[in-house]
Amino acid sequence: MKIWDQFKSKSLTKQIFLMVSIVFIVFFLVYNSLMIYTKHNRYIEVPNLSGLNLDDAIDVLKKNRLKYEVLDSSKFFAEIPNYSVISQIPLDKELVKKNRKIYLNVNPRNFQKVSLPNVIQITKRNAESILTALGFQVLEYNYVDNIGKDMVLDVLYEGEKILPGQKIPMNSALSLILGNGKR
Repeated sequence: MKIWDQFKSKSLTKQIFLMVSIVFIVFFLVYNSLMIYTKHNRYIEVPNLSGLNLDDAIDVLKKNRLKYEVLDSSKFFAEIPNYSVISQIPLDKELVKKNRKIYLNVNPRNFQKVSLPNVIQITKRNAESILTALGFQVLEYNYVDNIGKDMVLDVLYEGEKILPGQKIPMNSALSLILGNGKR
């Protein structure tokens, strides 16, 4: 009974009430200050930037107080205007906070340039598969007198001989000079 009487004392009840009150006040202050600091429930809807010119997209993002970063796009689409936005992250209509960075993929001015692999002295079939895998188009085959039948002797781009390692635009039309098997 003596212990139970200690809990009934006014001073202990007062101390427990003060302790609970202080914990509640601290929790309330921390919670509300975090809500203010993190700008809880203050969102901006991401605008649809697909198809816009890069300069217009940047203006729209600045008006909405959003930051941006342009990512290199290695894919060139001929049907889309140069320097137009292909895609964005986050997508349009998503809710983000002020100053969020929006990543933009932009259509480049032209196809990216790729080094021509060494296809000299290999067969037509192998050369064609290597070149098409890299994004080139083999459109024409010219045969000359050479002992190696269907052996690649030269590669032509726009009528000029190109050497292995030279950079030419992806999706370029190439011509192969092949041996016909005659001396």
